[in-house]
Amino acid sequence: MTRQKNWDAHVANAEDVARSPGFQALRDRIVEMAAPQPHEIVVDVGSGTGLLTLTLAQRAQVVWAVDIAPLMGSYLSAKASSGQMTNVETITASAVSLPLVDGFADVVVSNYCFHHVDSTGKRRALAEAYRVLRPGGRLVFGDMMFRVSMTDARDRAVVAAKVGSMVRRGPAGILRLARNGVRFAGGRWEHPARADWWERSLAQAGFIEVCVETLEHEGGIAFAKRPDG
Repeated sequence: MTRQKNWDAHVANAEDVARSPGFQALRDRIVEMAAPQPHEIVVDVGSGTGLLTLTLAQRAQVVWAVDIAPLMGSYLSAKASSGQMTNVETITASAVSLPLVDGFADVVVSNYCFHHVDSTGKRRALAEAYRVLRPGGRLVFGDMMFRVSMTDARDRAVVAAKVGSMVRRGPAGILRLARNGVRFAGGRWEHPARADWWERSLAQAGFIEVCVETLEHEGGIAFAKRPDG
C-alpha cells in the first residue's frame, strides 16, 4: 500500500476538477452505464466533493458516499443539504476497507480513485466492491488507464500529451513536471493501470460481463457485474 495524500488539503482543487467539462462528461457516462433505479442503493467509492454522488442521489433511493478525507465528506454533506437531498450518507473510510455489510448495494461506482493505490490496493478495492454488492449488482468506475511506458503506443501518446501540457504552462508547469519525475522515481506517484490489467483483475475478483473501454484521453471506464445466485 502507498502512503495516502492529505486529501483534506485538496478539497478546493477537487471541486475545481469536478466542475471541469471533461469530468462532468465522464460523470454522465458512468451514471448512464450504472443506470441506477429509484429503489436501488448506490455506493460511491472515493466520492470526493460529490461529482457522482449528487447526480446519483437524484435517481437512486440512497447513495452512500465513501471518502478517506473527512473534509471531503463534510463538504459533500453541506452540498447535499443545500440541495435538500436527504438520501446522501457520507462515510470516512478507505476504498480497500468499506464499513458496509455484505450484499448491501445494488450499484458501486467510483471515479478517479483507484489509481491512488497500488496493485494490491486495487485488488482489495475490487474485492470490497464485490463483497458489498448484492448478487447481480453492478460495478462501474472511471480511472486513469495507462502506464508510464514507451512500449505501448497509447501509453506513449498519453505520456507525451501530459508532458506537453505541463511544458506549455511555462515555469510552473516545468516545476510540476520535475516534481512528478522525482515522485515517480521514488515510487510516490500515482499508480494507474492499463485496461487489460483491469479486465484480468475484475475477472479474477469474480465479476462477469466485464467491459473496459479506453477513452481518447488518459482515462477509461469499466463495467462489471457480480454473478446472480
